Amino acid sequence: MDLDGVGVAYPIYNAASKSLRKHLVRIGTGGLIKADRGHVATVQALSDITLRLGDGDRIGLIGHNGSGKTTLLRTMAGIFRPTSGRLSVAGRISTVFGLGAGMDPELTGYENIIRMAMLLGATHAEAQAVIPGIEEFSELGGFLTMPVRTYSAGMTTRLLFGVATATHPEILLVDEVIGAGDAEFQAKARKRMGEFVAKASILVLASHSAELMQSFCNRIIRLEHGRIVSDEMIANSVDLASPSGP
Repeated sequence: MDLDGVGVAYPIYNAASKSLRKHLVRIGTGGLIKADRGHVATVQALSDITLRLGDGDRIGLIGHNGSGKTTLLRTMAGIFRPTSGRLSVAGRISTVFGLGAGMDPELTGYENIIRMAMLLGATHAEAQAVIPGIEEFSELGGFLTMPVRTYSAGMTTRLLFGVATATHPEILLVDEVIGAGDAEFQAKARKRMGEFVAKASILVLASHSAELMQSFCNRIIRLEHGRIVSDEMIANSVDLASPSGP
């Protein structure tokens, strides 16, 4: 995966400051806000992002809320299109973002497993083959026969994480969710993530957890206001605090 000078900007029309803040919360992005005389506000969510990711890279994205972590992950996934620069991806991508791309709340858990696995590039037979492993990992039991709209947030996360890590994509993008759920689920999720990462694919993980970064990442990228301010191989410890000013 290569990003060359990637920028993402959102024009927001007739946006007073209060409604603009509400809109930014709704779309889950931060960044710098610019306004012109025509009542058009532009949110520069990402600016000049240049990265090259290859097999074996385990990237940890850190930064304050609104720094651009989620926007960068969604841009890598193809959900957001760059408004400047170039993004090229070679390899199958799987994501674990909130409710998840491709999940239909009206379908059952089983139906969503098939749907999402096929969206990730699996054949119907391959999608069926991963069901037993997802059943075991998610521990959703009979709930897999029920519509996903009846699930709690934790149940949805277990299903999403199980599917995302079942098909062994080349690139796995994860936004904060490993810290969700009870202690037992977190332990299972970390074990499953470790098994995936060991396959020398690319991992990009956004988290506020130094422990997760130390466990899974070999490279830390810090974002501030939609820009990369540091990109370093991981040391013995991860400092999640923002750099001090002059």
